[in-house]
Formats: sequence, C-alpha cells, structure tokens
Amino acid sequence: MFHKKLLALIGGAMALALLSAQPVLAQDAPPDEGRTASDEATGSIRGERVLPGRIGGDRRDRNRQRERPARNQERPAATPEENKTAAQTLLTAAGVGCQVSEAILLGTTAEQQATYEATCAAGPGFLVVASTPPQTFNCLELAGQAETNRLRDPAADVGQQCTLPVNQNPVPVVGAYAREAGIDCTVDQAAAIGRLDGNLVYEVGCADADGYQIEQASTGWIKSPCWARALEGSTCRYTTPAENLKAWTTVLAGTEASACEVQQARKIGTDAQGLQVYEVKCSVGDGYFARVGDGFTAQRVSACAASAHIAGGCTLTTAAPAAATSEQ
Repeated sequence: MFHKKLLALIGGAMALALLSAQPVLAQDAPPDEGRTASDEATGSIRGERVLPGRIGGDRRDRNRQRERPARNQERPAATPEENKTAAQTLLTAAGVGCQVSEAILLGTTAEQQATYEATCAAGPGFLVVASTPPQTFNCLELAGQAETNRLRDPAADVGQQCTLPVNQNPVPVVGAYAREAGIDCTVDQAAAIGRLDGNLVYEVGCADADGYQIEQASTGWIKSPCWARALEGSTCRYTTPAENLKAWTTVLAGTEASACEVQQARKIGTDAQGLQVYEVKCSVGDGYFARVGDGFTAQRVSACAASAHIAGGCTLTTAAPAAATSEQ
C-alpha cells in the first residue's frame, strides 16, 4: 500500500542521482552585459560555480582562444524566441510533454552542449541539456531534493536549481495535481519529496486543514492523508498535529462517533476485510475503535466500553465495561 511503501521513500530513497553527475555550465554572456537574476544562477548542476573563461581548460586552450578572430567574440546572443524554440525542440525530442512558455540559455557544458531552463504552459518547468539524447531535469524535483538536503544540513551544496520565478513556485502546479487527485482544499504549500517505484511523490499542504502525500502513478493519483502518515511514524512537513486531529471530523462523519472531538489516535492494524483499524480518544465521553476504508472514512465504529474483545481493548480511553444484563 502507498503509506507503507512511502516509509522506505522517506527513509532514504529520495536522493536524486542526477545531482551528483551533471555537467558544468559556463555563462556565455560576457560580464559587462546586462545580467538578470537568472544569469546569476550557479554555474553547474553539481553546484560548482564556473566563471567565464574557465571553459577551454588548460593554458594552450586559452592561447588558442586569444588567437581566434575577434568576430567570434562578437557573436550576437540568441533572442528569447530562439531560446524558446531550441528548448522546445530538445524537450520534444526527449519525450517531455511541455509547451514552452519561456526559455533562457544558462550556458554550455564542458562538451559544449547548450543548457536551457524552460517554463511550461502546464506542469513543472525543466532544465534541458542539448546532449544526444537530450537530458531533462524536473524543476520541482530539483527544488524538493534541495529542501530536503538543507533540512539535513543548512550549508549543503544543493547543486543547480531553476531560477525563473514561475519555476520557483510549486503551489500552482501541485495544486492542480491535488485537484486531479480529488483533494478539496486550498493548497498553500507544496513540494516534490522524492520518487517511489519511479513515480514522483508530492506533499500537499492545505490551509487550516490536514494535508496529503500524492503519488503520480501510471494508473492515476494515489493519495494518503497526513493524519494517516503521522500514525505510521512519518509526519508531513506542511501539516500540524492539530490539523491531523481535525481531519477525524471528516473520517467519523455519519457514524455514531461523529460527535467525538478526537484528542488522540493510534493505529492498531488491518482487519480480515482489509480495513485499517484505529483507536480514537474523545475530549468527552467514551472513545472508539474505527475501521477505515480506502476512501479514508470510517466504515464501522464501536465504543470502547463494548470493545474489550478488539485488540485487547482500548488503551487511550479508560472506560468501564458495559454492564451485564440479567434475565428477568
């Protein structure tokens, strides 16, 4: 199941191999030209800044560069439309379904392969290298891994990142994914958190509500609420414990436990019908065992006072057993 597999993902499978093996970039524009914030991006996928003039390598290469005709140094920069066309051609060749809205030339690799950053009309943006075949890197994936690395080490080298403003805001893209997955909330935070069986996994933060982790599988979206993740020992970064507990209002709706204001919860296991079994403690009155289905709503509930036979009885709630009745 998704929530079980994701434990392994959070435990260490989120590292992106592309960050350790990417080509060095060098800025094409001379330093006295107008430079944008995007032009000031780091010079390498690995995070090593490469200054103009380092391409060419040794002294003999630099001597040959000085001997080249001046006209080579005066080659006009590509226009925005030319960058957009070049990036679109590369992404199409790589099989990426992106309609390029904007593209910038970041530089060239040591093999003189142009590298572009592109925004897409829908979905995440990409870095794309004009290798054979073209190499592409999802901007959301790069940013998500960078955030994870910085949480482990604030001084970590997070490598080349996307610089265009559209590519630095994951909320619109992941918010659209959340709606496709059937999540009805106001998405206020979002990130790619890694891959599971090759599928990208995202965390969705909801305003004043429980969030989700969603997996983009070939058969559609697989979602897991953060309250369920928390009871398996893995919390979401964008959901608070109070928001986890608030989610039980929806889980228990329509059952005899609907009036329960959940103060505490624990997961017990899976029953013979494949339902997930939880115990909840209410702020007032008896607690409950709740059997929850795939839709993350309770299919059956039973009060703790009458449930001593279930998993050894409730442990979060101290309640007297139901009084025995005698025949008249």
